[in-house]
Parts: sequence; C-alpha cells; structure tokens
Amino acid sequence: MTKPRKIFGTDGVRGIANIEPVTVETALKLGRAAAHVFKNLETESRSRGRHRIVVGKDTRLSGYMIENALSSGILSMGVDVLFIGPLPTPGVAYVTRSLRADAGMVITASHNPYADNGIKFFRADGYKLDDKIEAEVEELVFGGEIENIRPTAEEIGKAVRIDDALGRYIEFAKASFPRGLTLEGMRIVVDCANGAAYKSTPCVLRELGAEVFLFGAQPDGKNINKECGSMHPQQLCQRVREFRADVGLAHDGDADRVVLCDEAGRLIDGDDIMAIAALEMLAQGTLAERTLVTTVMSNSGLAAAVQAAGGRVMSAPVGDKNVIDEMLRGGFNFGGEQSGHLIFREFSTTGDGLVAALQILRIMRATGKPLSELVGCWTRFPQIVTNVVVREKLPFEKLDGVTALAAEAEKELQAQGGRLLLRYSGTEPKARLLVEGRDLKVLEKWSQRIGEALKRQIGA
Repeated sequence: MTKPRKIFGTDGVRGIANIEPVTVETALKLGRAAAHVFKNLETESRSRGRHRIVVGKDTRLSGYMIENALSSGILSMGVDVLFIGPLPTPGVAYVTRSLRADAGMVITASHNPYADNGIKFFRADGYKLDDKIEAEVEELVFGGEIENIRPTAEEIGKAVRIDDALGRYIEFAKASFPRGLTLEGMRIVVDCANGAAYKSTPCVLRELGAEVFLFGAQPDGKNINKECGSMHPQQLCQRVREFRADVGLAHDGDADRVVLCDEAGRLIDGDDIMAIAALEMLAQGTLAERTLVTTVMSNSGLAAAVQAAGGRVMSAPVGDKNVIDEMLRGGFNFGGEQSGHLIFREFSTTGDGLVAALQILRIMRATGKPLSELVGCWTRFPQIVTNVVVREKLPFEKLDGVTALAAEAEKELQAQGGRLLLRYSGTEPKARLLVEGRDLKVLEKWSQRIGEALKRQIGA
C-alpha cells in the first residue's frame, strides 16, 4: 500500500500562495530537500563544478516571495542557483539542459488564477520527476534526516542571474521551424495570458516574419490568466475576426499549453491540433510506431481518425506528465491533451505551447491551406465537460446515488458508442464530468443530472 502524498499533486506542488503547502516555510524545506536529492543523484555535477539548479517563474506577484524562499533552501545545502526570471515552463526545461544544470524548478500555477502558485520540478535531462524522486523529496520535507546538514563558509551555495535565458529559449523555439520557411505575409493574433510567454512568443513569430497583433502581454503580477489566455479564448477569436488574421494563438500562464483560432474565428483545441499534426506525421512517416498518445479526456473521434489513417492511439491518465511517461515507455514521439498540452519529443521534453503552434503554422505554410480546411481532417463526437467546484473531494462511492447515476448513464452512452468519465481535478478543487456520444440530448440529460447531484452534496 503506497503512502498518500502530502504536497505533490499531478504536476508538482500547487495551491493558494501563502497558505500551505505554498508557503515560504514549505518552499524553504522543498528547496533544501530537492537540493539534497539532486546533489546525491550524481556525485559529480554536470558542469564539473558545484551542483547547480535553475529557478524560473511566471509573472505572479507571489513568485518573488516563493523564489526567495526556495532559493534560500537550495543555497543552504551547498548548491548554486541560476536565476532566469520569467520564462515559459518549457523554457525552464530547455535552459536546464542547455546550461548543463543538475535540475530545474519553475514557480508557477499554470492556468490557475493569480492568487494560486506552485512549483514544478525538472530533472537534468529536462523531463519531469518520476514518482520515486518526488516521494523522496517529500519524505525529506516532512522528516528530519537533513536537518543537521549545514554547509558553512565557502561551502554555502551562491546565486547568479542568467541574462541570456530568454534568448536561448527563443533560438531553441525558432529551430523547431524549418530553415528556409518563413511566416512572411501571415497575420497572427497572439494572447500571452499576461503570463510567462509575453516576450518569447511574439518575438519568435516576428523574427520568423509574421505580423503580430499582441494582447495579454502586460503582466502586473495580478492579471495572469484573468479573462484572457487559453482558459478564456473568446477575446482571441473575436480579435482574429476584427483584424482579419490568418490564425490566432493563446497560451496559459506558463505557456506549456496553446489553443488556436482559425481565420473564421473558430476555436481549435488540443484534440484538433493533435489530429492535424498526427495525420500529417502519419502521411510523412514521421510518427514513431505510428502511435499518438492522448489522455482519457480526448474525443473518441480523434482515435477514429488516426485509426482510419493506419495509426493507433494510446490513452494515458490526465496530465501531461502521464502522457510523457507513456511516450517514453513506448518510444513514441508525439502526444498531448485536449487542453492544449502538446509534446513533440523531437524538440521538447515537456508540453510547449510555442513549439506546438509553430508545427501547425509549418503545416499551414507547407500545404498552403488555411487552418479551417486543415481541421476538417477529422469529425468530433458530441461531448460535454462539466466542472463542479467542490468544497471537499470525497470518494464518489461515498456520495448518495452518484455512482449509481454514473453507471446508468454509462450503460446508455456505451450503447451508442459513447462513454463517461468522472474524476477530481489534480490541481483545482473541482470534480470533472465528461460525457460523450452521438446523441446530444442524452449527453445534456446525464450531464445535468450528475452535475446537480455533485453540487447538492459537495458543491462549494
């Protein structure tokens, strides 16, 4: 029986800033624990000098507070800190590899509101931590094993600021776009969610020749994800129509996600992006093992389209970390989530919204087709996703009648080739219900009935 986790969720540590576990006290302990673990994974650092950890962040006000506490913990264990400032999460992963650091950490709560914050961790190779290392770090946070490890004098770590981190990431992202191909003449609306990509994404697109109409790029510490970005794409679609743009793209706060908008102002989500890219990769013979990795949230129509083209789909639990783990196990090179986490392993070790957008722009350029035509390569099954904010995450079987309702709904949906998925979010206080099938009225009926039962019993 595995020991329940106390602070790590599906993607690092996350919560309301200045309330446990996202406090300066716990950040200090996390810095100490992580520094100890990474220092002992390899006795010799990758730089052949002192062990070093990269620390980046998004644009939240609380990032300053957590950055100072986290870095103090790292330094107190005799490990150096490389500050890189606001940078997308995939940028932190890349810079960790580029600088030959021993680990990377990014202070972010991704798509959550600004009052939240968290910490994501990367290994030296730019991949997220496996469960074993997370458990080891957590054990040290709550235990007293490293309490007496106190380097002194010259053994204490030092912190330096890396001034060219943004430039390194910009050049890395541009390298994922073919040489000789440009975005000249293309009009692109960009929404950076007032987050970590506010400099990098518009810079890359302009350097590739695009005309960029930019918004969501004036972070003030409190406006990250506020009525903008991939969680609120309505403005994006409206502005694409207003500026008669060829395409729009929107990130979340740490830019490991992207959603697009076609020239008619219609939203293009992660499933659409995976369909376009996977079918093109199948046609070109570049989709490893002819396999796309998705999650259980992806639309069944995506699997049908890939299978019809001679490929197959592997389904992982929700979370881009689970997608990456499945890709590594099977030697696959492309996968993602409906939410807009897309992982092209040829280029990146984690979800990268900018690199994903560039791959679709590449296909648009190479084929000469608008995005509205490209997305016609597959047919989406009707699907309804209901999010219920909850005050506590009780097991569903302990709720009155909820599992019985779900079983009844699933039976009816499966009869029409559909499905039902009920789970709690790993990063927010929400219950998520997905119903999918061919009859929209049936989906609406069950979404309403189960959603009301959840609100009545555990709704916030």
